[in-house]
Amino acid sequence: MKTPAATPLPTLYFDGACPVCSREVAMYRSQPGAEHIQWLDVARCEPGELGPGLSREAAMARLHWRHPDGRLVSGAQAFTTLWQTLPRWAWLGRLLGSAFALKLLEPAYRGFLFIRRAWRQPK
Repeated sequence: MKTPAATPLPTLYFDGACPVCSREVAMYRSQPGAEHIQWLDVARCEPGELGPGLSREAAMARLHWRHPDGRLVSGAQAFTTLWQTLPRWAWLGRLLGSAFALKLLEPAYRGFLFIRRAWRQPK
């Protein structure tokens, strides 16, 4: 008799070399429900660990979330999907996960990315 294949976990791809990003991810990883997420530090992983459709460059540029069925989302949508998965944050994910809210959040996230690049520039 065959053993059923395990359902893959959703995966969060994050830049562990970014001090702000790594602190925020550490906080999320300490939350109930975090054990149901695969956390992949793109700064330290092998290219083959990224899976199909995601390059290291793209993964380092912005937050990505891979659903168990393989679909990828990034940016503000990756955050709201993460929040929806964590019980203590689910209310915020539902509130901000609408198409209307994401249209407002994505430009804010892009603004953060602009500042983040400055933190990572050699001095």
